[in-house]
Parts: sequence; structure tokens; C-alpha cells
Amino acid sequence: MSFLSKLFGGGAKAEPPAPEIEHNGFMLRATPYQEGGQWQMCGVIRKEINGVMKEHRFVRADRFPSREDAVEFTLAKARQIVDLNGARLFS
Repeated sequence: MSFLSKLFGGGAKAEPPAPEIEHNGFMLRATPYQEGGQWQMCGVIRKEINGVMKEHRFVRADRFPSREDAVEFTLAKARQIVDLNGARLFS
């Protein structure tokens, strides 16, 4: 692969976005990214409050060998955050 194609992203395989799921009125999405050859836990929790879409992004130190594992554990962590904090998450 040439230097220019590496520089401008040629050859980089784009992963399809993980599906967004609903949990207790919140929308959860896993957004893991590659770091050091592994997948870093990263996600987004969204909820519409009083007509305004609120969003909480989180990153944890956990890393996984596969994207599928990272998505699964990120969604589990997002559910845990929602269960522990509820709407206080956005205060």
C-alpha cells in the first residue's frame, strides 16, 4: 500500500456502526474503537428530556480482543450506568 493511500485512509476497513438499543427509556449505543491492537470500551447514552436530546458519552479502560466483545460489554456497562443513575445522569 502506498504512503498516500495510508495517509488518506485507503485500505482502512470501516466497521458498521453497532445498533442502538433501548433500555428503560434511554437509547444506548456502543462505539468501541481500536487502541493498541484491541478494542476500547466506549459508548453513548441518550435520552430526550423536555424536548431536548441529552447525551452522555463514556470511555472505560477495559479493552477486548474482538469488536463483538467490546460492543457486548459496552452495552452491559451502559445499562448499569442507566440503572444506577437514571435521569440524574444528565443533571
